[in-house]
Amino acid sequence: MYYLKYSLSALLFVLLLSGCTGELPYSNVDNDELQQLLSQGIPIYDIRRAEEWRETGVVRNSRRLTFFDAQGRVNPGFIPEFTKRINKDDPVILICRTGNRTSAVAKYLSEEMGYTRVYNVTRGITDWISQGREVSGR
Repeated sequence: MYYLKYSLSALLFVLLLSGCTGELPYSNVDNDELQQLLSQGIPIYDIRRAEEWRETGVVRNSRRLTFFDAQGRVNPGFIPEFTKRINKDDPVILICRTGNRTSAVAKYLSEEMGYTRVYNVTRGITDWISQGREVSGR
């Protein structure tokens, strides 16, 4: 588990630093597209930390599953819990504060774990809120 935790952390660090070239292995969506996906019943996972959820609230019906802790370390329970909940060909939406963390996670899930229908909310919960859209759980 120690090796997995730090290997995954190192991989995500490299993914965050590396520019994206070519076609993305996941789909970026804006708030209008997010609303359409939610209306289809596609699950949304908010990967932020508990204090972030409390500060801003979450998109209604978000499932909360933290990926990075406050020090930027990967939550070792994320992958086992995520894979238990979501099959590789099921659609899933990822959201964080501004879309940076979810971009790295979406890339990892798609390229390294074989997930085929991952949607990243490009500007995150901050843009959702700035547009006056509804949140819950504050």
